[in-house]
Amino acid sequence: MILHEGHEHEHTHDGEQHGHDHGLHHHRHPVEPAAEGSVPEQTIALVSYMLDHNRAHAEEIHELAHKLDALGQHEAAELIGEGVSCYIDGNNRLAEALEVLKGENR
Repeated sequence: MILHEGHEHEHTHDGEQHGHDHGLHHHRHPVEPAAEGSVPEQTIALVSYMLDHNRAHAEEIHELAHKLDALGQHEAAELIGEGVSCYIDGNNRLAEALEVLKGENR
């Protein structure tokens, strides 16, 4: 198990599956082995799912920042807003990677 920035990742490199725990929920994603240079459809589907999942979280966190700001918690709201910006940057990289995996022009 590897610890990354406050959450754990568990990886099996035998092609079976990997999982990670963010402290709030735990889920596992199957990983299928692929021929050299090819990208399994399952991997593309997983990255697409993760991108959609992360975008939904970013929206929820953004709404939380607005609610905190309305409660007068301006400093916390601002910090959360900055965190959302980082989340969005990460999601943009996932989207770019997905385009590359699908062989789409960037």
